[in-house]
Amino acid sequence: MRHALWIIMAAASLSSAATAQTGTSSVPAAAPASSSEIAATIARDMDGMMALYRDLHANPELSEQESATAAKLARRLKALKFTVTEKVGGNGVVAVMKNGDGPVLLIRADMDGLPVTEQTRLPFASKVRTKTAGGVETGVMHACGHDTHMTAFIETARLLSSMQDRWRGTLVMILQPAEEVGRGARLMLEDGLYTRFPRPTHALAFHDAANLEAGVIGYTPGYALANVDSVDIVVRGTGGHGAYPQTAKDPIVLGARIVGALQTLVSREQDPLDPAVVTVGSFVAGAKHNIIPDEAKLLLTVRSYSDETREKLIRGIERIARGEAIAAGVPDDRMPVISVKDEFTPAAYNPPAFANQMAALLTTHFPEGRVVEAKPSMGGEDFGRYYRADKSINSFIFWVGGVPPDQMAKAAAGQLTLPSLHSPFWAPQADKVIATASEAMTVLALNILER
Repeated sequence: MRHALWIIMAAASLSSAATAQTGTSSVPAAAPASSSEIAATIARDMDGMMALYRDLHANPELSEQESATAAKLARRLKALKFTVTEKVGGNGVVAVMKNGDGPVLLIRADMDGLPVTEQTRLPFASKVRTKTAGGVETGVMHACGHDTHMTAFIETARLLSSMQDRWRGTLVMILQPAEEVGRGARLMLEDGLYTRFPRPTHALAFHDAANLEAGVIGYTPGYALANVDSVDIVVRGTGGHGAYPQTAKDPIVLGARIVGALQTLVSREQDPLDPAVVTVGSFVAGAKHNIIPDEAKLLLTVRSYSDETREKLIRGIERIARGEAIAAGVPDDRMPVISVKDEFTPAAYNPPAFANQMAALLTTHFPEGRVVEAKPSMGGEDFGRYYRADKSINSFIFWVGGVPPDQMAKAAAGQLTLPSLHSPFWAPQADKVIATASEAMTVLALNILER
């Protein structure tokens, strides 16, 4: 209750902010005067925020190609009097504001879009086309809502820069590249995020949600998002004529056996109270009806929470693939080749005591029903690396719902199937996501950096 009372008392003495929304040279004036005026100030800023959002949405950039996005947002942070360093870990941006002794709070937003051709029919829908690192031509879209993340990040920076008489400590606000490929956080850490810049005591982030009503905040103590591994299996056989299968070792049949047996890893070897997923997302083999190929290729995504479960699943995949090959009579020199991609995304973990403290603050600040406890997700988010690199950090990632209320009601009635994150049809109610996230981040930051 002490923190809840502080946020009400502190917010009551804040002064009002006015900010230029389309340029980068204006800095906020005075801070909001009361708790209700934080929301009111955000509402006044909304036209400018939505202009930024539409620009970001219409001009997405793929992972590790976010140079224009990073430069655009870096200019805004410089105008807010942050000390800004660009090109950290590739296209990453680190903005630091020191305001006396106190905690060091890291606030993070991710910048990259996805190789998805947009089908939302929004008037500002992305028409960007490019080639992936693998040479595949594709449309590009903010199908995971990173455009809302960046916009709320800028508004949070604007609000906190206007309230320096209300907090003490250091803000380290980072714009991260390459979240969608799972290596942006690692690249920034390897480029000295915790050595070249103030080392955080606390870290905050949010993600828009495609399964919560717009403006509803979801939080999860403990594991919030999963370990994500990509595993390739090359099933090797002996090719031959389709009419004479006895002369061959058919990798398609063997691959099918492996696919079936892999299902037992979760259904028969994993504790039902410790969730895990093993999905074969691709099975490619052969080129002609009557030819048994030499090999088949399986591509898997593997999801878990703990390091122990992750290791158990990977070892189980190797055991099953080899065991099925032995049962099929494949010689030792033709055993399946299993490759676990080096770039795995670690689980995002919210230390429970800190998560519950943050949730209590949000529950006190927002109207009843706006803050709910959410189930852990099997999705991946490399924000978990910042805590994993230093487990003394109090880390918290939360959800902000983006589903318009009418769509949520239709979905509940069975009249509509909601698009998921990464869908070409995903179009969150952006103004609600941005306003809610900006307000929540500001409230949490003021508490952490309590004067």
